[in-house]
Amino acid sequence: MIKFKVYVFTALLICLSGYFSSVQGQETGYIMTVKGKIDADEMGKTLIHEHIVTNFEGTKNPNQTFEDQERAINLILPHLKYIKSLGYETLFECTPSYIGKNVELLQQLSELSGLNIVTNTGFYAAVDKKYLPEIVYNEAAQTLASMWYEEWKDGIADSGIRPGFIKLGVGKGELDTIEQKIFKAGMILSKKTGMTIAVHTGDGNSIKSQASIAQQNDFDLQKLIWVHAQNGNDQERLSMAEKGIWISLDGVSETRMEEYIKMIVIFQENSLLSRLLLSHDDGWGVEFDNGELVLKPFGNGNKIPYRTISEVLIKKLNALGFTQKQIDMIFIENPKKAFGILN
Repeated sequence: MIKFKVYVFTALLICLSGYFSSVQGQETGYIMTVKGKIDADEMGKTLIHEHIVTNFEGTKNPNQTFEDQERAINLILPHLKYIKSLGYETLFECTPSYIGKNVELLQQLSELSGLNIVTNTGFYAAVDKKYLPEIVYNEAAQTLASMWYEEWKDGIADSGIRPGFIKLGVGKGELDTIEQKIFKAGMILSKKTGMTIAVHTGDGNSIKSQASIAQQNDFDLQKLIWVHAQNGNDQERLSMAEKGIWISLDGVSETRMEEYIKMIVIFQENSLLSRLLLSHDDGWGVEFDNGELVLKPFGNGNKIPYRTISEVLIKKLNALGFTQKQIDMIFIENPKKAFGILN
């Protein structure tokens, strides 16, 4: 009888363990990396807006590859290994389609560095629409969403590598017809797949327009990230955060450090750190010199890519009284909630 009770109790524990694991999985979801799915709880400390390589001349294809990627690997890999040594586990690579996204390179660097790297799908209509393919002008939002869904289902180009979020780009002011089209396509895809939409946004009026369109389409604002929210003002940022939109301050740099600290402190004072995301927006621009691949670091105020947050910003926040729990919220908990896929 005693043995029987022990068996029953053990079986009950096993069932309860499976139940709670299932519930936990439902709450946190998963992330689609360039190497495949991982549980969102495995993301760890995360940089949510960085670049590996970006071709500002634009590309004819959504995915650009190099004949010899070893040169890029030798240059960039040490930097990724270094941020891994700083405790980061995950990096979201935000280079859009047709601007030099190179998912095979991302996969190689992920394998060699041990970092989880996440790539994206979507179109980028900022910078006067110079990076948009012609199909955007001729097809409906549903067709664009279906194209992106194929990347989600089968992989980008012929790589088999799947995106983990939707990256869009729009300019300043209310969304125009084309910007509305790609934004609506993003909402269609997000509802179908569970991927979050991260929108490069020109100013506060643009995010207001996005929020209005999202609400009209019954879209969950917690699946929307205001990328480059530093381009708005404090009132706009707080208002959008209160609506549930993620506020992403991208471009943390040595040259603008005090500006970013002031924005972060305002979120702390208004009890809205739970809606805040931070990243450097660092990376390398692709150039070719007599046919040779040349990579040049972005000139955005950081001497060395990917380091300023850990080596400067967090230390300054600690000096202002920010707790480790608050730091972990911004760099561990918030990215997990912002990007976790529950579908």
